[in-house]
Amino acid sequence: MTYGPDDRALFADGAATLYDEIVMNEGIAAADARVAEGGPDRAPFELLVELGLLQLDKTVDRWIPEDPNTVQSRVVSPLSQQAAQLLEESSQWARAFGSLSQSWRRSPLSQARGPFTYLHLDAIGPFLAGLVSEVEEEMLTAQPQAGRDAASLAAAALRDTAALERGISMRTLYQHSARRSAFTAKYVAAVSARGAEVRTLDEFFNRMIVVDRRVAVIPASDDLKSAVAVREPSVVTYLVDIFERSWERGRPFTNRESTTLKDIAAEQRAMTIRMLIEGHSDPVSAKRLGVSPRTYAGYVADLKAEYEQETRFQLGYAMGQAGVSGQEPVNDDDA
Repeated sequence: MTYGPDDRALFADGAATLYDEIVMNEGIAAADARVAEGGPDRAPFELLVELGLLQLDKTVDRWIPEDPNTVQSRVVSPLSQQAAQLLEESSQWARAFGSLSQSWRRSPLSQARGPFTYLHLDAIGPFLAGLVSEVEEEMLTAQPQAGRDAASLAAAALRDTAALERGISMRTLYQHSARRSAFTAKYVAAVSARGAEVRTLDEFFNRMIVVDRRVAVIPASDDLKSAVAVREPSVVTYLVDIFERSWERGRPFTNRESTTLKDIAAEQRAMTIRMLIEGHSDPVSAKRLGVSPRTYAGYVADLKAEYEQETRFQLGYAMGQAGVSGQEPVNDDDA
């Protein structure tokens, strides 16, 4: 039997705590009201019994805890096997579609479509999956923090790890704010373990995927509900140049040294100052920084406290009097 996310959530939120208590007490009475039918701990108790972590000792009418190491393999191994089977199946499908894609690219019909292909809504995901499946050498991606939820990151992890395992190179740019996302950290760990490189920047940039420096996919609208695939060599070369310039200024995602983290904090502070001076609204400024409007408001509040001002107008005046522009070079004292 395999267990899903709901079982794991129940295990982590309730069953594990109940198990710890039972271990400390060297068991729990079968008649205990907490685990009886309708009791507050009935659901986590049933999961522990189903997993084999509790065994009933009928001689004393008491549930006795079992060593979790003997149970873990029965739960984890089927999941690992299922994951391996899914990855193999996806690779087989990718290879099957790869031959079709090559035939399409060689056909006159492909050339007749021109250098730009517009995609909308549900057509974007399958197109990207097919494009990544036929990567031969290199993939460059720029991913602003906004819009990367757990589901999209999980799908990207499966898609990108399969490509990396074929031996391609991959470089990805995020905004600094992505470092605070647990989901993004898991994705980065998965792809980095397979050779990908990930860096972060303070500045806003738009979403982009470039495959083998021959096809680039970029948004066609601000709401990300449409995209355009670009095959015009001069435009793709231009987009790659933008990526390379940004990449040189990026900081490795996996670098957790105190000096790097201080520099990142100073860069986000400077970006906040520039947004204030340029007069952008909070939603626009938050998007530029890759954070929520609430987080951005917190950044502004920190600056007010730092300059001992109560309003944004007073803050702007104080920074102007101090000659602060948000363009100052980062040094250790600023950080």
